Amino acid sequence: MIELRNVTKAYGTLNAVKDVSFNVDEGEILGFLGPNGAGKTTTMKMITCYMPPTHGEIFVDGVNVIEDSMEVRRKIGYLPEQTPLYDDMGVMDYLNFVADIRKITADKRGGAMERVIHECGLESVVHRDNHELSKGFRQRVGLAQAILHDPDILILDEPTTGLDPNQIAEIRNLIRKLGEKKTVIFSTHIMQEVQATSDRVLIINNGVIAAQGTPDELQASVEGQQTISLVVKNCSSQELQQSLEGYESVLIKQIQKTRNGNVEAELTVSGGRDLREDLFDLVLRNEWKLLQLTPSKLSLEDVFRQLTYEEV
Repeated sequence: MIELRNVTKAYGTLNAVKDVSFNVDEGEILGFLGPNGAGKTTTMKMITCYMPPTHGEIFVDGVNVIEDSMEVRRKIGYLPEQTPLYDDMGVMDYLNFVADIRKITADKRGGAMERVIHECGLESVVHRDNHELSKGFRQRVGLAQAILHDPDILILDEPTTGLDPNQIAEIRNLIRKLGEKKTVIFSTHIMQEVQATSDRVLIINNGVIAAQGTPDELQASVEGQQTISLVVKNCSSQELQQSLEGYESVLIKQIQKTRNGNVEAELTVSGGRDLREDLFDLVLRNEWKLLQLTPSKLSLEDVFRQLTYEEV
């Protein structure tokens, strides 16, 4: 459905995307992850014909984005990071405006409007102006304009940015529902969104693909590692950090003192080593009090941080 072949995008001497290749199959929901400046938005803009690649080829449903960009645009619904609403227009006026741009004929327009209003839950705001809408409803209207022409492919750039937890859950459910009928690429910084919504995950870092696969496959790719939550009493953060730095297989993700005086630590242990007995002995030797020692597998967030972490 979507294919990138050795795609590079250069801004002067800076390569924002470097020789990237990947496919997205029909009916697949792809979670597109990466830190700020990694190349996510640039890649999405190239797929949607907003800008051309410097090198390489992009095909959407078999159509080259350079050779026939208008046909590609007809196949895609696009929600950019900044929701493209005109604040001085009403919701219905705006959707009619988009329908004009998309050349939706009069005999099909009523049904298309009714469909997107229902699918995006806009019944309660159809008679309001865009500037009166909450962030969540603005995103819904943005999604409505993206699917008004019933495209086979949706490209969503940070669709849940700035939303509260309830609004995020609403947009997540909407994306999942749309993904039952369409091919979807969406970018986000929220790992829970990816795990709950995506069939497959692609992580990009510094313009190159760092990893791709299902959430389970990515977690399995760092097999032999685990995280440990450690909570101790009667010691300082500095004492615990200095003691843990003596273990070569331990990466200290976070150490902090809580309001009640306990010290909490999040650790990553590599090499398949079970460090629980050593940590227990460490606490006993220093006459601290052990309140928690909980191992777990690496989460998708841990995998993301490991693949995109750069020492300063």
